[in-house]
Amino acid sequence: MISGERSLQEAARDFHYLLNYAYPRKASLELAGNRYALSFDQRHLLHRGIFSDSDARLRKTKKVPLRRLRDKPLAVDGYNVLITIESALSGRPLISSNDGFIRDISGLSGHFRKTESTDRALGLIVDFLKRARPRRTLFLFDAPISKSGLLAREIRRILKNEDLRGDASAVRVPEETLIGFDGIVATSDTAIIDQSPEVFDLAGHVIRSRIRPGSLLKLKVYLHRK
Repeated sequence: MISGERSLQEAARDFHYLLNYAYPRKASLELAGNRYALSFDQRHLLHRGIFSDSDARLRKTKKVPLRRLRDKPLAVDGYNVLITIESALSGRPLISSNDGFIRDISGLSGHFRKTESTDRALGLIVDFLKRARPRRTLFLFDAPISKSGLLAREIRRILKNEDLRGDASAVRVPEETLIGFDGIVATSDTAIIDQSPEVFDLAGHVIRSRIRPGSLLKLKVYLHRK
């Protein structure tokens, strides 16, 4: 767990207050971070975990329950989901955001390397798909990241062996497919959530139901009334 939790909590409230008054996000984070002398990781937790009430409410309306996945097409934001689950397995910091999604702060996507945690995370995802039973599942990975094609090929093999309908691909810009996907999108990426009608926090569900890590932080902010 990141130290200085009391200062982080107070900074979260200030940051949230400024966002609700439509102050620019970057400037608000800098102001709150400087006031409480936050570290880089603490500032990143705020950035990933605190949003204005209006943004948080809108994203919560898009978040679908588990039962909604049955017999629906599901597109998985591959590295986003995989790395978040790996962070939970490895005890890296996670934030339970006020918009209802769990996010990591590792920043590993551009430097992803397959490890034992990757295999464990994939196993948890496959177990989830067996229970959720979407009609078919499409995994999308960023092709510019090293060995994405190999990872997609491995997932195709796993899906076939487990008799799960779906596919996996390494593409140049996964967002182009994820945004506007005719089905449900599994991601915690705010840009994709904001442009998708239905979203499921697959990583968050797995983390809460199967891992329950001690590294998960939730900051208390309250609905603001101007």
